[in-house]
Amino acid sequence: MAMGLGSADTIFIKELNEKNKNANKKSNSTKVIEKKSNERIEVKSTVTESKKKIEENKKKPPTGGTGRRKVKGGVLRYPYEALTANTDYLQIDIVEYKPVGQKPGDLISNPSSGNRRLTSSAAVGSTRPRGLSKSALINAGSILLPIPNSVQDGNSVDVGSSKLGNAAAVAASTVRDVMDAPDMEKDGKKLSYFDAVSQSLTTGMDKFQQGIGGGGKAADLLKKQLTTQAVGLAGGNITVDQLLARENGEVFNPNMELLFNGPTLRGFKFSWKMMPRNSKEAEQCKLIIRAFKENMAPKTKAAAGQGGTWFLKSPNVFELRYRTGNSDHPFLHKFKQCFLTDISVNYTAEASHMTYGDGTPVSMQMDLSFKELEPIYDVDYEDIEGVGY
Repeated sequence: MAMGLGSADTIFIKELNEKNKNANKKSNSTKVIEKKSNERIEVKSTVTESKKKIEENKKKPPTGGTGRRKVKGGVLRYPYEALTANTDYLQIDIVEYKPVGQKPGDLISNPSSGNRRLTSSAAVGSTRPRGLSKSALINAGSILLPIPNSVQDGNSVDVGSSKLGNAAAVAASTVRDVMDAPDMEKDGKKLSYFDAVSQSLTTGMDKFQQGIGGGGKAADLLKKQLTTQAVGLAGGNITVDQLLARENGEVFNPNMELLFNGPTLRGFKFSWKMMPRNSKEAEQCKLIIRAFKENMAPKTKAAAGQGGTWFLKSPNVFELRYRTGNSDHPFLHKFKQCFLTDISVNYTAEASHMTYGDGTPVSMQMDLSFKELEPIYDVDYEDIEGVGY
């Protein structure tokens, strides 16, 4: 006969089941807490180990460039919106610097070689936002910026005035004739060395007397020269030209002429005000500023075989070109390869510190100064459209 359960027993069994359920829940939650706490401990340990590794890497000396330098290209652009076929903009490409020599050990640059003309591809791929880089550019890549408010170029050459006194000119001419004496001829016959030298000296004396105006004038100039020297010994300061001007109203002809001294290097300055309107555009502004700063910096890690820790390698060069859509601008001037010599960023362009929630400044002013690596030569204008360089 089965034993029946009373109402008190039934209530007791229900309470016992409830206690068991609660105990199981507490046990499971305790296991989860223990697991999470263990995970936290492991994560904390991993972070500590990572910090230790970073500190150890900082203490290690540079490897001297045993491997290839990191290269990370892409396209950055401000403003963020897509370009159209009629949009004018400035494209700035990052290119690794190459020495001027045509081959190892060659230190002479051939002006007609065009080594410093733009070498990078004009096409930068897609100009839509989905094609833009989301990380910093290192040793490669392109930056697209709007045409600056001030667009101008200037070409110049180095010239200067030169003076050559008549006496010095006659003396130089005479010395050169003496040097050419072995090859001197008269009436189609080659002169002997003695006769050639004698003729050169005679010609020089004739030119001197003709320029002075006779022996009397020569004696007068000699007296004036001695006078200036005597006055100089007494502490005076007077020249032969001053005596001639005061006494005779004349001076030596300085034979002044403007002469070409050499070419010059062009420099360009640009300024942009950047006011990001959303998070994606703010990210582009940050990456653009970083790309300019990082790629203008001297390199401490040279490529294999290019020296150890005692040497610095030249920073990257920048290739600038004005563009319209997917083609070069048909009018504006061209550039040669440039170094970025100066970058200045004002993060309070509105004269007040204002930032978005993520810390991005509301308005920034970026100023860049470029200088070309090579002068402009006449051969550079061959097969060039627009106004040239």
